Amino acid sequence: MTEYTPLSDRYPPGFGTVAVALAAGVAGLLGSFGAAGFAPGFVLAPVESTLSQVMPGAVITVAITVLGDLGQKLNVAFAGALVAGLYALLVGLTIGIGRRLDQRLVPIVGGPAVVWAATAALTLRPGLSLGAAVGAGVVLWLTDLSRSGERFVGRRDPGGRRRVVTAVGAAAAASAVGYSLGRRNRSTASAGGDGGEGAQSGSAGDPAIYGNVETPTFDVDDQLAAADERTYDFGEMDPLVSEEFFNVSYSSVSPTPDAAEWSLSVTGEVGQELSYSYADLRDREFEHRFVTLRCVGEPLNGHKMDNALWSGVPIAPLIEDAEPDSGCDCVMLRAADDYYEEFPLEALETGMLALGMNGGPIPRGHGAPVRALVPGHWGEINVKWITEIEFLDRERDGYWEQKGWHGTGPVNTVAKLHATTRTDDGRILVGGHAYAGTRGIERVEVSVDGGETWADAALTEPLPGATGAVEDPPEAAVDAWRQWKYAYDPPEGSHEVVVRATDGTGELQPEEETNAFPSGPTGWVSKSIDPASVQ
Repeated sequence: MTEYTPLSDRYPPGFGTVAVALAAGVAGLLGSFGAAGFAPGFVLAPVESTLSQVMPGAVITVAITVLGDLGQKLNVAFAGALVAGLYALLVGLTIGIGRRLDQRLVPIVGGPAVVWAATAALTLRPGLSLGAAVGAGVVLWLTDLSRSGERFVGRRDPGGRRRVVTAVGAAAAASAVGYSLGRRNRSTASAGGDGGEGAQSGSAGDPAIYGNVETPTFDVDDQLAAADERTYDFGEMDPLVSEEFFNVSYSSVSPTPDAAEWSLSVTGEVGQELSYSYADLRDREFEHRFVTLRCVGEPLNGHKMDNALWSGVPIAPLIEDAEPDSGCDCVMLRAADDYYEEFPLEALETGMLALGMNGGPIPRGHGAPVRALVPGHWGEINVKWITEIEFLDRERDGYWEQKGWHGTGPVNTVAKLHATTRTDDGRILVGGHAYAGTRGIERVEVSVDGGETWADAALTEPLPGATGAVEDPPEAAVDAWRQWKYAYDPPEGSHEVVVRATDGTGELQPEEETNAFPSGPTGWVSKSIDPASVQ
């Protein structure tokens, strides 16, 4: 005769129920990752994005200036904990209801159902939400099955230890499978680059990212070859066309707009509102220009400054057709990930909408299918995944301005020191990059005695000017960095090397060092060098 087992034995109250619910919560989170990958369908995405939106500016500033990249990782971890906790709470409620009704199917069926419902409500993707339900369901089903196994072999486990171990084991197994599938989905969705190495050279667009629109190919080989020929290549010097372009977004999960469905709206204070499709932009004559981007929140000698050859269409003709009549001569750019930034219209008029990067389509992490490029300004207003240009009647704060930052203006001049090596004749060779936005770099000076005396560094030839849809093509790139290098006979012992730049207007960069917050770092970069440690 089959022994009847009350539900209170299957899910004993107290620690056992909490452990099962938490295990189901973690498995649900990883199940969602397995189904969606690191994409908007992953349940963590809307939660992490919301946290970024509502987090106080002071907290975000500390995260950026003190924790750096770790700050965003902690935000992701916190979002994951909230989601797992929500799932655990919902599953725990179904266990409690099932115990009161003494119905074993309530948690087995109801647990995955409420996890699915919560995921679908958060992501608005009911199909992909099944992954979370399956992850949580596996834990609940195996936990229930373990109690049936105890009954079959005639053993009792009143404290629920066996069921806790089973739940944890099931969660671990489900999480491992979910993580593996999620990583695979992330790799597939990121074909061509999610923002790292894929940014170096183009490849055929992945249908998951670019839809059925044929991926454009760009005749930019000559410009890329010229950049390669002019590059100083020694030590840890990054080439003139960055191999791994930095990737910064207010949310960790990049959106995945379909190029076939993408459109750009021109709205607000205009004579007529307009909309442009990806095909509309593809039909226009393209411009190819080198543009350097720099993050306003990076340290003075940080690595969030990179350069690429971008291909796209000038913005001016697009917005002129809308007959703008902005009362404040300012615009708000909006993106597919709900990011937004406001800045003067004048800055946008010389900008471009980029569809390509270094000869191929823009990788997902850098704004595919289309991003804005605003010459000479901090990276925050070079909006990725752009969907709208709104002309305003009065000034409004963008996302970062609401958090206390002031990064909508021109970039600060900087000369960075990143490479140090020995020459064949035993001298020390130092080098780096210098950038001053559209002002250009005229001169870089180096001091090897802490700023007492100065000498001119060698500079790379300026990168080639824009080609294509340009009425009066410049000979040199207007908004691109230059490399510098300087070789010297090292003195005895450790010494301080200082570097400073002069922009194209003849203005020397400020010596006083300031933090990144709120308007970007300033100061002369210095580095202590011990000749004995230089190889």
